[in-house]
Amino acid sequence: MEPATLIAFTIALTVAALIPGPGMTAVVARALAVGFWGTLPLVVGMILGDLVFLSCAALGLAALASTFATIFTVVKFAGAAYLVWLAWQLWTAPAHADTVEAARGAARSWSRVMLGGLTLTLGNPKTIVFYMALLPTVVDLTGLTAVGYLELVTIVAIDLAIVGAVYAGAAARARDFFRDASARRILDRTAGAMMAGAAVAVATR
Repeated sequence: MEPATLIAFTIALTVAALIPGPGMTAVVARALAVGFWGTLPLVVGMILGDLVFLSCAALGLAALASTFATIFTVVKFAGAAYLVWLAWQLWTAPAHADTVEAARGAARSWSRVMLGGLTLTLGNPKTIVFYMALLPTVVDLTGLTAVGYLELVTIVAIDLAIVGAVYAGAAARARDFFRDASARRILDRTAGAMMAGAAVAVATR
C-alpha cells in the first residue's frame, strides 16, 4: 500500500482514538480503579473489536453489518450492561487504602475483562462509523491486497495500544496520589461514575 495512504489512515485512526469516547472513558475509569496493568486486557479487547470492524470493511461486509443491525444493538446493550456492572462494583467497593478488592477481583480474569472490551467496542457507534463510513474515504478498499490488509491490522494494533497505554498510564499515575482510605473511596466512586457515564453513552447512541 502507498505510504501516503498508510500515513493518512494512521492520522485518521489516531485522531479518532484520542477523541474522548465511551471506550477511553472506560479505560481511564478502570485504570483509576485497578492501575495500569489491570487495564491492559480491556485495551486488548477493544483492539480486537476494532480489528473485527476493519476486517468487515476490508471484506466488503459493510452492507452485511447494517443488515445485522439488531445483533449490533444487542451487543451494544451487552457492553453497556458490562460497564454498569463495573460501575456498581466500584461504587460499592469498601474503602481500602491500598486496593479495591472488588475491582481487583475482576482484574484477575484476563478473558472476562478482554471480552468486556471487545463487547464495548463492537457496540460503540463511534467505532462503527469510523470503519464503515470514514475508512473507505481514506483507503481504497476495492484494491486492498492481503499485504495491505496486514499493514492496516498492524497499524490498528500498534496505534490503539499506544493510545490506550497513554490514557491508562496517565490515569494510573493520578491514582497513585490517593493513599488514604477516604481519598481512595472518592476515587473509586469517581471511576464508577465515569463507567456509568460510558454505559449511558454507549446505550443511547
